[in-house]
Amino acid sequence: MKKKTTIQDIADALGISRNTVSKAINNTEGIADATRDKILQKAVEMGYKQFSYVRTLSDSAAFSTSLAERPDTPVYRGEIALLTTIFLAQSHFASLMLDKFQREMAQMGYALNMHRVTEEDMEACRLPVTLFPERCSGMICFEVFNQAYADMLCTQDIPILFVDGPARIMGNAIAADQLYMDNKTEITRFINEMLKRGYTRIGWIGNFLHCQSFYERYTAYRTAMAIKEIPVDKRFIIVNNNQSEMEQILGSMTEFPDVFICANDFAALDAMRFLEQAGKRVPEDVMLLGFDDSPESRSIIPRLSTIHIHTQIMAFSAVHLLISRMHDPSLDFRTIYTETDLIWRKSTDREGELSE
Repeated sequence: MKKKTTIQDIADALGISRNTVSKAINNTEGIADATRDKILQKAVEMGYKQFSYVRTLSDSAAFSTSLAERPDTPVYRGEIALLTTIFLAQSHFASLMLDKFQREMAQMGYALNMHRVTEEDMEACRLPVTLFPERCSGMICFEVFNQAYADMLCTQDIPILFVDGPARIMGNAIAADQLYMDNKTEITRFINEMLKRGYTRIGWIGNFLHCQSFYERYTAYRTAMAIKEIPVDKRFIIVNNNQSEMEQILGSMTEFPDVFICANDFAALDAMRFLEQAGKRVPEDVMLLGFDDSPESRSIIPRLSTIHIHTQIMAFSAVHLLISRMHDPSLDFRTIYTETDLIWRKSTDREGELSE
C-alpha cells in the first residue's frame, strides 16, 4: 500500500517548516499568498489527502486546464454569480473559502461577482436587480436559507451550487448540488468525551431551524445523547433567534448544564458574555463549545473550544462541483461533506486536561 503523504513530507520537499505547511493547508493567518500557493500546489502534486482528487479532476473534461498548466492570461469565459443574503465579514468561514474559490475560478477565466439578495427580493422571490441570468455561467449561494427562494433559483436553468442550505426538517430538498462541512462527527466525539469524564448535563444554544448545518449539528447532539441513553433536559435547550432573547433566557436561569454546545462560534461568544453578566464563569461554572474556529474564538478569554472548518478543501470542492455541473448539467445532484476537526481550548478545560 502506498504511504500517505503527510504535512511533514510536504515541508521536507519544499525545505520549509511543518507549521508553515499546516497554516497554508488550513488557510490560517500569517503566511504570504505566494508561499501559500506554492505549498498548495505541492500538496496537489504529492497527493495530500485533502487534495488528492484534484490531479484526477484536472485531467478530466470537467477541468479545461490543470492546476499546473493554466495560462497566465486565461480567456474570459463568463460570470460566476455569488448570491448571499448577508455581508460576508472576514470572520465568516466563507470569506476565507471564497478567496481561494475566486482565485481558482479566475485562473480558468471566470469572474466572480457578488449579488446581495435583499429582504424584498426574498419576499418577492425574484433575482437581485444586479443579476442578469443570460450573463451567468454558474451560480454559488451562501446564506440562502429560504426554501421557496432556493427553489426559485433552481428553476433558472443556471448551473448552481449551494454552500449550506435550508433546513430539511420535513425531508424537503433542493434540486441542486450542495456543499457542507461535516457537522456531526466532531460534535459526537465531543459529547462522548464529556460523558466519559462524567459531564452528563449537556445543553444546546442556537436556532436549529436556521439552516441545514445548524439542524445537522443539533441532530448530532440529540442522537449522541439518545444512543448513550442520557436524558436531555429541555431547560438547557435554548433555541434563540436573537441576542436579546438569549440574554433574557440565560439571565433568568437558576440552574445550568455542565456544558452548552452552540450552533456556531458567534452564538458561543454571545453566550459567554451573557453568562458573565449572570455571574457565571467559563469554564468553571459552564463550559462552552462553538463551531467554525473563527478568529474571534482564538482571541477571546478564555479561548473557545470549537470545531475547525477546512476552508481550502471546501474551496476546491466548490470548484469541482460547479465546474463539473457547468460541463455536464445532466449529472445527478450531489451533496459533498468536507472534514472538520475538534479543537480543545480553555472554554472546556475545567480539569486542565482537554485544552491544546
